[in-house]
Amino acid sequence: MSIEEPLLNLRNLQHSDYPKLKVLMDNVYDDIGGAWPQSTIDHLIDHFPDGQIVIEDGERLVAVVLSALVDYATFSEPHKYDHLFDQHMHAINVVDGDALYGLDVLIDPEYRGHRLGRRLYEARKDLCRSMNLRAILAGGRIPNYHEYANQLKPTEYLEQVARREIHDPILSFQLANDFQVKRLMRGYLPEDERSQGYATLLEWNNILYEPADRVLDNTRTQVRVGAVQWQMREFDSVETCLQQVEYFVDALSDYQSDFAVFPELFNAPLMGLTDQSDPIRAIRFLATFTEQFCNELQRMAVSYNINIIAGSMVEEGEDGRLYNVAYLLRRDGSLERQAKLHITPQERRDWVIEGGNELAVFDTDAGRIGMLICYDVEFPELGRLLANDDMDVLFVPFWTDTKNGYLRVRHCAQARAVENECYVVICGSVGNLPSIESLDIQYAQSAVFTPSDFAFPHDAVLNETTPNTEMIFFSDLDLSRLKILRNEGSVTNLKDRRLDLFRLERK
Repeated sequence: MSIEEPLLNLRNLQHSDYPKLKVLMDNVYDDIGGAWPQSTIDHLIDHFPDGQIVIEDGERLVAVVLSALVDYATFSEPHKYDHLFDQHMHAINVVDGDALYGLDVLIDPEYRGHRLGRRLYEARKDLCRSMNLRAILAGGRIPNYHEYANQLKPTEYLEQVARREIHDPILSFQLANDFQVKRLMRGYLPEDERSQGYATLLEWNNILYEPADRVLDNTRTQVRVGAVQWQMREFDSVETCLQQVEYFVDALSDYQSDFAVFPELFNAPLMGLTDQSDPIRAIRFLATFTEQFCNELQRMAVSYNINIIAGSMVEEGEDGRLYNVAYLLRRDGSLERQAKLHITPQERRDWVIEGGNELAVFDTDAGRIGMLICYDVEFPELGRLLANDDMDVLFVPFWTDTKNGYLRVRHCAQARAVENECYVVICGSVGNLPSIESLDIQYAQSAVFTPSDFAFPHDAVLNETTPNTEMIFFSDLDLSRLKILRNEGSVTNLKDRRLDLFRLERK
């Protein structure tokens, strides 16, 4: 088998591999003593077999990574290479360690260019995630530094390697594999003349790491959202409307949903129970039912064990002014509110509704969420402020009459998902109700949008309903994918913001 067409196999290192490993180590480390003793390798395999990974091409061992379990607190501080071994040249291995230490990476010189190192590093990262370890640490040699030692200080050398003005075979590779230089270490390996004894303390953070106390709390990463594409219909009483609401809450709960989502002003048909000749009087009449709805929705949230996003309802404040307010009814019985901040011309003109002044992210047992009502999602600053506060899911209850109005909400919501690296759930109402002023037509296609990257659907649409049809729909959201995206995505919108040029601040 030629090197140009290798038949590669990735597996764990075995005791019987030592003769092949010795040949490889002698070849790669001829300048710093060559191969480790067999007893050192046997000890690693005996005490941490999963951390010793090799790639073979047929019968030939062509790449190896050797690792140990360590305490992060100890080895995230300056140390020396000798601190990793005992007096018998056995690598330390802390059974309950919370970090993986990269002892060595060896690539057969004839196989360089096949990206074997990257393959081994991905395997090591997978191991770190699967073991719920905090990080991968490593002491990285800088073997080309001796060529620049008379011109550059070690820190200047590191800066130029980071800017790709100088290539260092080890440091450049580590940086390309998402490792960060935490500090420079002096006297790390004194016999390493090419590095002048210097090394970098490198760290790769496991963004999925959960401390032991949080693991015991069973932190949720899989979240099921159920939403109601609600048909506006005439109701002969408040109780009839609440029965319809409870029917859907019950149905969504039966499918183990974590959230039940309703549209904006879903109880607006109750204006049909009064004289509509005066729109302001009719909307104030509607506001009289809001407290009753909140009380009943709190009961449902607890009884059906589901968090409810109660779309929005009209609320009369203590000042007598009207607000359009979204409610979060948690399944523990607590309630949160988010007023609509930007009021449409129709709301101001016909109903004299005013905008709220507060914006918040809310903690739930199924992630951190934000709520923006309809028009608010068309203002990107609001979504970014919520993202700055670590929002995972943005809920957008909406009410639009025409398709072009709906598309404004849809396209802006999808943009919020991409630019803020979060899930966005939009939920609207459908149906024609000519007997009630302002409710004569509705247009909606509810949907769940995702960031646009490989871990998500190709069109960044996780789910969507049939347009203009009353129905419920479900989507399973993986919050761990958001963490990976924000740190290791094809693009990282939040990380890459030029905060040296602009900043978004609340007044």
